[in-house]
Amino acid sequence: MKEIKVGLLGFGTIGVGVVKVFQNNSELMAKRLGAKISLAKIADLDITTDRGIVVEPSVLTTKADEVLTDPEIDVVIELIGGYEPARTFVLKAIAQGKHVVTANKALLAKHGEEIFGAAAAKGVEVMFEASVGGGIPVLSAIKENLCVNNFRSIFGILNGTCNYILTRMTEEGADFSAVLQDAQAKGYAEANPTFDIEGVDTAHKLAILISLCYGTKVNFDDIHIEGITQITPLDIQFAREFGYKIKLLAIGRQIDGQIEARVHPTMVPANNALAQVNGVFNAVRLVGDFVGPVMLFGQGAGMDATASAVMGDVMAIGRNIRTGSVNRTPSLGCRPEFLTDLPIRAMSDIVSHYYLRFTVLDQPGVLTRISGVLGDFKISIASMMQPERQDGERVPIVIMTHDAKEADIRAALAEIDNLYVVQEKSRFIRIENEFE
Repeated sequence: MKEIKVGLLGFGTIGVGVVKVFQNNSELMAKRLGAKISLAKIADLDITTDRGIVVEPSVLTTKADEVLTDPEIDVVIELIGGYEPARTFVLKAIAQGKHVVTANKALLAKHGEEIFGAAAAKGVEVMFEASVGGGIPVLSAIKENLCVNNFRSIFGILNGTCNYILTRMTEEGADFSAVLQDAQAKGYAEANPTFDIEGVDTAHKLAILISLCYGTKVNFDDIHIEGITQITPLDIQFAREFGYKIKLLAIGRQIDGQIEARVHPTMVPANNALAQVNGVFNAVRLVGDFVGPVMLFGQGAGMDATASAVMGDVMAIGRNIRTGSVNRTPSLGCRPEFLTDLPIRAMSDIVSHYYLRFTVLDQPGVLTRISGVLGDFKISIASMMQPERQDGERVPIVIMTHDAKEADIRAALAEIDNLYVVQEKSRFIRIENEFE
């Protein structure tokens, strides 16, 4: 039986999961592939810490080059994370004629064009299913089963940490900082959760999804990114009263030759399927011109789910090696010569419904002043909520708008915030009612 040898860079949580797949399911993989897949070498700076599994000492090394330059290793799995040295190692593996599997969404979002170009020139595969949605097979679905569709839209809940925090805040009325601390204690959030809670992790994944769905190169720095740190229990309460839930949503659309690429807290109708995605789970909703709406749901992170996706890519490469069909499917689902450079639409040109919250002095005529400014910027009010008046106190006023342009919303709020009756910086959250 043919043997395909694999080298692993990075022996952290996901790396341990990959080793467990080898130890528990090698026989199953061999039956399904018709070849033996063996783990030849594991490289990590720390090879002494007890990880709860037994690995032959001869397999372990602290030198990445023992994986990257070994002529017998066919596939390199990169699970280091971050930009460097991951980029250097991946490019070296490709230069050595090795196929690559990675879960590194940050690396691909920033350096994907360079990496995919090098792989195409060398005639090797780069697969990265685990980089978006953990165990959810969304990338292979886009590249394979859904590949005849023009995609109308992408909506994704792509970060389990943020979704867990927002779910707890919604269900318990808890404050953001308190839930974050609890999420860190339970291991759902990193000690430094900045990439998660500020939306950067979600944006990395959105960049990959947009490239696959629209066959375009994405400059990561052009994606609009907002996190969830400013969401309050009061916003969540008002959202509920209007029939919405707040989710950190990744949104991609192609409109008039431009790509909308944005990540931000979004109000979603409470009866929408995306609003029902709770806890650490992820979901991606795609709409194709022929298939219509498709939603994939599952565990977006974690050792076992991510390891499943990583090893699924190893199996796919193994099948291609066995049949002599390497690069049967391009890395981005589109032949490199047909990739385009669609521009990212300026956020100021986005049109949406908006939730606006003002903290004002409880005085007669305040609402008239605010609505007057909104009217000056052609922002139409769909509905409004104001708690019962209590003289002398600051009170919230909440307004839901009809379609408005982002630039007009920001200009109107800047003017409203200068009114002496407005006591805090006004808040706004975009609303998605249309998912087709």
